[in-house]
Formats: sequence, C-alpha cells, structure tokens
Amino acid sequence: MRFPTFAAPEFLYLLPLALLVAWWWAWRRRPAVRFSDLSLFGGATGGRARRAVWGGAALRGLACAALVLACAGPRLPDERTRLPAEAIAVMMVMDVSDTMSGKVAWAPGEPEVTRLEAAQRAFRLFVAGGRSPDGTTFDPRPSDQVGLVALASVPQTVCPLTLNHSVLLKVADGLKPTPPGADAGTNVGDAIAEALIRLEAARGPKTRVLILLSDGQHFPNEVNTTGALKPRAAAQLAANLGYPIYTIDAGPDPPPGAPPDDVRRQGRETLRQVAEMTGGRAFTATAGADMLAAYKQIDGLARSPVAAYQYRRYFEFSGWCAAAAVVFLLAAHVLDRTAWRTVP
Repeated sequence: MRFPTFAAPEFLYLLPLALLVAWWWAWRRRPAVRFSDLSLFGGATGGRARRAVWGGAALRGLACAALVLACAGPRLPDERTRLPAEAIAVMMVMDVSDTMSGKVAWAPGEPEVTRLEAAQRAFRLFVAGGRSPDGTTFDPRPSDQVGLVALASVPQTVCPLTLNHSVLLKVADGLKPTPPGADAGTNVGDAIAEALIRLEAARGPKTRVLILLSDGQHFPNEVNTTGALKPRAAAQLAANLGYPIYTIDAGPDPPPGAPPDDVRRQGRETLRQVAEMTGGRAFTATAGADMLAAYKQIDGLARSPVAAYQYRRYFEFSGWCAAAAVVFLLAAHVLDRTAWRTVP
C-alpha cells in the first residue's frame, strides 16, 4: 500500500488548529432572545440545538483540516514515470600499504603530498566533481553507486556501494597508510574478489567497473602468500563476470635497466595484465597530475540507463483538499439555516 507524501510537510504542524476551531465554535457565546413561553418553539431547543452546535463545530474543524492539508500538498508518485538516469556502479580499491606514505608532486607550486593523499584528492574530484589545480574539470556523479575497499594485507570494505557520496568521501579521507611490518603487504587478489562481491550485489546499474589504485611495491611477496587469491586468478573472475578493471599504478618508475624480477617491474606488469585480462585499461601515475589524467579518462565511461530515485510526475491532491474545505463550509452554512436552525 502506498502512502502519500507532502510537498510542504511543515504545514502539517498547523493541524491542531482544526481542533481549536471546532472547540471555539462549540463553546462560543451565541445571541439569545427572551420569551416567556418556550412551547412556541416546539422541539427546536432540544436535540436540534445540540446537533447545530456539535455538527457545526465538526464541519468547521474538518474544513480547517482540509485547508491545512491543501497547503501541505499531499501527493502520490507515479512510479511508472521515473526519470531515466545514466549511472554505473564503481568499486574503488585503494592501496593503504606503508609504501603509500611516499611523497609525490600534487601540482606545480604546491608542497608534495603522500601518494595516499594524492589518491584521496583525485578520488574526491572523480566522485564529487570540481576543478583540479591543473584546470581539469570533473562533473559530479550523483547517480553512480560508489564503494571503497582498503587494500592491505587483509583487504576490507570500508564503504559498500552507496549513493551517499558525502559519507563515502569522509571515509576515504580518513584512510591512513598502514605502519611498516608484517601487515604491510598488498593482497591484490583478495581485494579484487572483495570488490567483485560488492559489485555482484549492486542493484540497478548494468555497467559495473572496478578501479584499482596501488603503488605495486609489495606484489611479489603478496602473490606468494599462502591462502591468498592470486591477482591474475581474481582478474579472471572479473573477466568471467564481465566487469572491467581499470588499474592505476601510483608507484615510482622501475630503475633504468631493472631486471625482470625487479619489484617495481613485476608490480607494474601485474597491474597491466589484470587490466588487459578484464578489458579495462592500465594507467601509470607517478604524480598527482597523472592520477587526475587517469581518473579523467575513466570518468568518460559509458553509463547505463537506470531508474532514478526521482519521479517525473506526481498525482497532486491539494485541489481536492481545498474543494473538500469549501464543501464542508457550505454544508455548515446551509444546515445552520435549514435543518439546524434553532430560531424560526
């Protein structure tokens, strides 16, 4: 059963006025005429008088209540005419390992920031929109469901898919690099699997993507961790589900002439393969400007039509309430001069 909503619900606070109007009408002083013999009026002074008082009070109270409801604007949404919107579901996997505390340039003339802080700033622009220091403009994505997984040795969903982007960004801004130690790894495979579970549970958007941002500096050790899902195996799961993964390598470039088993070279190659296997794209971002450029390209993803949480049309009942108020007042006026009349 659907219940009506109100365009201006603050007017409902005036509903007690209806009781005050009814009480005033019932107990107000009425003019009287002195007669020495009441038999002249027959039964007009008994039940008819009571009906005139309480009936008139009820009708006038109802008229006042109907006017208040008319001002509040009762309405029912026409669910068959929801506004179409273009939206996608995005799960962001953000590296919070200890190496993300390394410094990178964010913008010319500005102090350096940590890799994680640069990633957080770029992510905020991607979700909320705005203008970056280099002049790149991002449009907000109010219709997109966005979630966040913190990538560490034990990946964790810190914010599930949501349309409440203010809460999402507050959570993202609160992420801190994990301290160095045994828990400083980056379990990429399990993080991808965690994000895929969230994307599978998404309702509405047909287009679902995963963005993986990492500096790739703990991959070799993490790949060999017992019990962890390998990054390529997780990428194959995403490919089977049809969800592209867009990877952003936020780490420094490998040293010139680095051997194939170099940590940085292996990490970058792993991110490239993950993106390639899923039909996504791999980006390299050694500075804040590179991160913004990567997010700008991802921002141009195709959107799928979904039903927005806004309705095109409402069935309005303000006019009916106003008409009811007029009917109640007319009925009271007519009855006061006919059936409820107490003085001939």
